[in-house]
Amino acid sequence: MNTTNQEENEKDTIQENETETTTVNSENSEETESVIEDSIEDQLAQEKDKFLRLFAEFENYKKRTTKERIDLFKTAGREVITALLPVIDDFDRALPEIKKSADTETLKGIELIHNKLKEVLKSKGLTEIEVGVGDDFDSEVHEAITQIPAPDDSLKGKVIDTVEKGYTLGDQIIRHPKVVVGQA
Repeated sequence: MNTTNQEENEKDTIQENETETTTVNSENSEETESVIEDSIEDQLAQEKDKFLRLFAEFENYKKRTTKERIDLFKTAGREVITALLPVIDDFDRALPEIKKSADTETLKGIELIHNKLKEVLKSKGLTEIEVGVGDDFDSEVHEAITQIPAPDDSLKGKVIDTVEKGYTLGDQIIRHPKVVVGQA
């Protein structure tokens, strides 16, 4: 009988040890699962953040290239238009001289050609920068070629004369107006 009791005690001890081991393994398993879930959630958050950043960067790229393409189309003929500006200047200087000496028929034909050239360039986005006597001098827009003593105190630091017209193509200045400024 002693042996049987002893065997039963040993069996009970083994079962208790197995139960404790199972409980410990179960707790370790839950901790491991929790750590794995936290790790997966962190990785998922990192990947989601990368995705959102990449998506935002791509959207900014699309906007930037669209804007650049629009600007390119607006100023596609910039070189040709810039090359034609001296022709317009020559017309502007020649018309007053022709009015003095030519007959009215010749003058009308030249004025028609001049106006047609200006209208074609205007339809392509070319606009003249309006500068008048007494306008404030703006170094961002005007190019001062010289300063002369102001004939009047009200003209100090202001535009006195325009030597060459300036033009914009779309939103960009392609030639600054050359002006004479009253010396302060």
